[in-house]
Amino acid sequence: MPVPFLITMDTEGDNVWARSRVLTARNAAWLPGFQKLAERYGFRPTWLINWEMAHDPACVEFLRDVLARNAGEVGLHLHAWDTPPLEPLTDNDARHHPYLIEYPDALMYAKLERLTGVLEEIFRRPLRSHRAGRWAFDGRYARWLREHGFAADCSVCPGVDWRSTKGDPCGPGGPDYRRAPREPYFIDENNVLEPVENPPPAVLLEVPMTIAQPPSRWTKALLECCSKRHHWLRPNGLNGAAMRHRVDEAAENGTHLMFMLHSSELMPGGSPTFTSEASIERLNRDIEELFAHAQSQGCPGRTLGEFAAEWRTTASRN
Repeated sequence: MPVPFLITMDTEGDNVWARSRVLTARNAAWLPGFQKLAERYGFRPTWLINWEMAHDPACVEFLRDVLARNAGEVGLHLHAWDTPPLEPLTDNDARHHPYLIEYPDALMYAKLERLTGVLEEIFRRPLRSHRAGRWAFDGRYARWLREHGFAADCSVCPGVDWRSTKGDPCGPGGPDYRRAPREPYFIDENNVLEPVENPPPAVLLEVPMTIAQPPSRWTKALLECCSKRHHWLRPNGLNGAAMRHRVDEAAENGTHLMFMLHSSELMPGGSPTFTSEASIERLNRDIEELFAHAQSQGCPGRTLGEFAAEWRTTASRN
């Protein structure tokens, strides 16, 4: 059975890694080229939008065209430190980038309501898909998404422990996803790493990021060295062949393939990884070779929302 190929794009401002107080959205000029490439191979991106991109005219115009042609999907991607209401959690939220789940419940929900409302007003349709900023997700978050009509989340990174990656410097760090399932599952809101048994119709579907399971014989040092470089279905300038191997693995026993990238990584200097025209040329070559390989394996293109609907239909029949 062909394995669906999902493209998820964290659509956000330029070089967020620089932690500037002033964010620009120049990378919006690079989005149409990526969309055109995806369409050439029959794929339909899910554009997960944050605050600054929701207010960029070029980005909005581009996404309205995508939706009008039914060539992709718009979803939610929230960066807590720059999404209103702006009430500081640390001495410098722009520098520390606190996780949304570190804010008080009322403020967390207010930020979600604000950005969701803005996006639904701009694009005149309800949102169904979501990824948390900095991958930080918990049961409160899942419950809010379910109660507000979302069908799918894609924040969980199987095998990855974010606890050493701080948001609030006085906080516990990010989530520990080392024991997370690698296949899609309906979320238990008491523990987002556990599938719920006998799920009700409206329960949120988690579609985990495609991250390969390293061999058990690997040492901790080797895992730390290689895991972020080669095992994600996410380009980094070094892992073109490894990404194509992920496709081959999924064709044998997988449920889905989830590719991800940040929109700013499409632009020279928009990220620490792709700083030059030459690095962007290499990125584009790796992406096109991956898309061509996935197409050759018969992988059908799906948005996150489409995949969730199909998965839910299949689950209801079993």
